[in-house]
Amino acid sequence: MADKEKKDLYEVLGVARDADRDTIRKAYRKLARQNHPDLNPGDPAAEERFKQISRAWEVLQDDERRRAYDEFGEISLEAGFDPEKARQAREAFGQRFGYQGRPGGGGFGGQEFEFGDLDDILGGFFGRSAEGRGIRLKGQDVEARLDLDFEEAVRGGEKRLTLSRPTPDGGMQPETVTVRIPPGVDTGGRLRLPGKGAPGVGGGPPGDLFVKLRVRPHRVFRRDGRDLELDLPISVREAIQGARVDVPTLEGRVTLTIPPGTDSGQRMRLRGKGVPDAGGGAAGDLYVRIEIRVPRGLDDEARRALDVLEKFEDPGIRKELF
Repeated sequence: MADKEKKDLYEVLGVARDADRDTIRKAYRKLARQNHPDLNPGDPAAEERFKQISRAWEVLQDDERRRAYDEFGEISLEAGFDPEKARQAREAFGQRFGYQGRPGGGGFGGQEFEFGDLDDILGGFFGRSAEGRGIRLKGQDVEARLDLDFEEAVRGGEKRLTLSRPTPDGGMQPETVTVRIPPGVDTGGRLRLPGKGAPGVGGGPPGDLFVKLRVRPHRVFRRDGRDLELDLPISVREAIQGARVDVPTLEGRVTLTIPPGTDSGQRMRLRGKGVPDAGGGAAGDLYVRIEIRVPRGLDDEARRALDVLEKFEDPGIRKELF
C-alpha cells in the first residue's frame, strides 16, 4: 500500500480521536459527497481522496476495528492481524521489559531484555519477525511517582524527574525530564508525558510516561478539594472580648477579626484563600477553626478573678447531653 494511502484515519475525516460515532458519520458523508468520482469526473486526486475517506469510515464506524486501530495503528488493518494476540505479545514485552517505580522517580526493570527476544515473541504470534517485516507496535506505557511539597502542588510549576529509560539497542540510559505541574493538583493525580515511555517496536511510536503524584502534608493546612482548613489558637480573653489576629494563608498573612463571645470549634471563612482551580476558575476558600487555649499555671489572684465570671455562666450549658 502506498504511503499516501496510510494517512491517519482521523486526519482523513478531519475529526478528533475522541469523536463520537455521529460526528464521524457526518464528516464521512460530507467528504464523500464532495469527493465522489461521479461529481469529479477525470479527477484522480478526488478519486484517491474518496478511497481514503471510504476506508477511514469502514474502520472507524466499527467499534472493534476502531479500538484495534487506536491501540495498534496501521498494522491492525493488515489481513490476518489478531488484536488479542497482539495484546498478548505486548504483555509479554512488558513482562520481559517491565517498569518498576522508585520513590521520587522511576526506572525500567528487566535490563536483560534484548530486542531480538521481542522479535522471537512476536514471531511466535504472527509467524514473522517484528524488525523489518511490517510489525509496528507502540511502546509500553510506563508510570513513575513524583513527590511534591504542598506548596508545589497548590501553586504549580515545573519539576525535574530523572528516569532510567531503555535505548533501542536494549541498554539503559538515564534521562531527566521536566514535568509541568498545573496549579491545584493533589495526591492521586496523574500527568501524561507523551512519547516518554518505552521505545516502540518495528518503528512504532514510543509509549507514554504517566507521572503519579503524591503530595506531602502541610504542617498547618489541611486540604478538602479546593478548600483549606487550619486550626487557629486563641486565648480565653480573645474569645471573650474579641480580637484581631494574624492568620497564615498561601499568599501571606491576613488579619482576621474574632467577634466577642466566639466559641471553640467555630469556623470562619476567608473567601478565595484556598487552592487555585487548575481550570482557571475561582480558588477555594480557607476555613479557620477556632481553638480556645486555656491558660496554665494560674496563681491565686488569677483564680479569684475567674470566680467573677461564674455569674455569667450558663447553668444549662450541658443539658443537651442528657
